[in-house]
Amino acid sequence: MDKKQEEKNEEKEKNFLNDPDYQKAKNSVFMKSGEPEKKEIVEGYDFNQGVDYHKIFASYKYNGIQALNMGKAIEIINHMIDWRLSDDPIEEDEIDELRDMENRKKIRCTIFLGYTSNMASCGMRDIIRFLCQHKMIDAIVTTCGGIEEDFIKCLAPFYLGGFDLQGKILREKGLNRIGNLLVPNENYCLFEDWITPILKEMYDKQKEKGKIYSPSKIIKHLGKKINNPKSIYYWCWKNKIPVFCPALTDGSIGDMLFFNNFKCPGFICDIVQDVVKLNKMALHAKKSGMIILGGGVIKHHICNANLMRNGADFSVYINTAVEYDASDSGAKPDEAVSWGKIKANAESVKIYGEVTLCFPIIVGETFAKDIKRASKIEENEKKDEKK
Repeated sequence: MDKKQEEKNEEKEKNFLNDPDYQKAKNSVFMKSGEPEKKEIVEGYDFNQGVDYHKIFASYKYNGIQALNMGKAIEIINHMIDWRLSDDPIEEDEIDELRDMENRKKIRCTIFLGYTSNMASCGMRDIIRFLCQHKMIDAIVTTCGGIEEDFIKCLAPFYLGGFDLQGKILREKGLNRIGNLLVPNENYCLFEDWITPILKEMYDKQKEKGKIYSPSKIIKHLGKKINNPKSIYYWCWKNKIPVFCPALTDGSIGDMLFFNNFKCPGFICDIVQDVVKLNKMALHAKKSGMIILGGGVIKHHICNANLMRNGADFSVYINTAVEYDASDSGAKPDEAVSWGKIKANAESVKIYGEVTLCFPIIVGETFAKDIKRASKIEENEKKDEKK
């Protein structure tokens, strides 16, 4: 290149650098970076380390997208399990008994578990049963189907089916479809045979002794009567875990109460007893944690109980609902903060995911990882159980 051409190119470059359009575009594209609040680097699991599921799931927290939320959920639930009152400073108005450090070490987070009926329909029922068997949670809120389908499975099995099976053909065969699960109608006939004499027994007790049942008292009684260790509510009865079902009549149990009313009219089920009991559990909890699988009434019922204490301290939501229809099911934890149902400084997360994919992993990395650590069964209770 001759000298003349070189000078020409230099002049062209000088003009180019001084071009205002170039400067504006450059400043926009190459904007100076600020510092993120947390310098956590995005990184996935390296399978060159071999297949180590604990390390794989631990890596979720740094993976981003929904894996990040799942990693946070594992961390938050572990905090629920590990928290003791001794972790917090003693408040000025604390009672004398709870000023003693040894007593404070015994006070744990009250964990509320909520789930929709399909969790009892599918294999999640066995995971929930495990949590109740080892008394890892303190209270349950579920729907009518979440109650009855646990008992029905003690009487007859459910079967795998398909989402695309035709309703007309299934109806002709007496097969009820729940997503890709099938329940023979005969199962409900067996349930009727089992529950009808129990309802009659409760009705008689109400007439003779004036005993008024609440949904939780009915469920407790049924859990005792089923006497089957495969049942969630057998273990709830055994381990004194209250089960709340504000919509107890919205399912087969409601059908049975309807039919029973023809022979035994006037049976009373008092839901006010339960809302008082649930709200007071939240109100008196030194620390409160919510694990909510799904949405609807079970989600709001637990959140609303925690409003009585100005919000839960820990919260994990798992569902597929979005917030854009303004439904409570789709609402993120921050919306509950605005209502006082979750504390402003709470540890909370929502996983946008289907529960059967997420929750078994979460339980494996939290409650099941160390049963002794997560269980709230006292040593004296364990000795009684062995006897």
